Amino acid sequence: MFEPVKIALGEYLQGFYSDLVPTTPALKEFKKRGFGYCFAFAPSRMVDQANDMLATWQKNDTTGKPTTPAKLPVVIVAMAKDYTPTGRDFNYQISDPVEIMLPTDEKERYFEIKTIAGDLRAQIAIFASDEATAKSIAAQLLLYVDSPTRRGFDAKYTFAKNDVLFPCQIDTPDSPALSVDTGSNNITILAVDFTLHCTVPLYDAPGEDEPNDGKGSGPDDPSGYPVVNTITQKDDTTIRNNRDAQIDENGTVINMD
Repeated sequence: MFEPVKIALGEYLQGFYSDLVPTTPALKEFKKRGFGYCFAFAPSRMVDQANDMLATWQKNDTTGKPTTPAKLPVVIVAMAKDYTPTGRDFNYQISDPVEIMLPTDEKERYFEIKTIAGDLRAQIAIFASDEATAKSIAAQLLLYVDSPTRRGFDAKYTFAKNDVLFPCQIDTPDSPALSVDTGSNNITILAVDFTLHCTVPLYDAPGEDEPNDGKGSGPDDPSGYPVVNTITQKDDTTIRNNRDAQIDENGTVINMD
């Protein structure tokens, strides 16, 4: 459910990597190395396990040569295991399902949707062999986030073979980059904490044995809820002002008792 947020965060950081200006010799090598060899996700590990995170990275073969250790600097991203609903002063949830039609759905099906407004904690840990390089990455990251056009990103959710983007807002873009003590004089670690205010969709469609519109083609492309297309009025008598009235096909009263 939250995996699209992680993917979108990775794409967001790739944009930062592209904008990064190398201000030290280590950063010049960092830029040449390529994003995939400079950034990594540490599943459910936060910076209190920084040594383990670094050790795991250094065991990776990042060059195709087993005898070559992984290079620094490196940026390791972690998502906390906890979850907090977003404050109602910032966002709200749709807790009761509402009917929608996806704007890109050529089949024009009706589904139901609820949305979760939740906060996810992300931590970006910068590992470098020297203080200047670590500070440069941290400062440029916070500069990148400070842009009004980059205070958030969109996560892509796919349902019924249609892609819909939902927003993730980055809270506290002025967070400090705090030093993490590892007991080593050869490594500088700076950690930046972000809170992501995310909107997550929960789509619903009728089951195969439930009434549906028959427009689906499989589990990944379900049918929508049945839709009323026409209403046929069999009786041309209605009540108007508590009196029986007869109306014609244009809705005009032609006789009133």
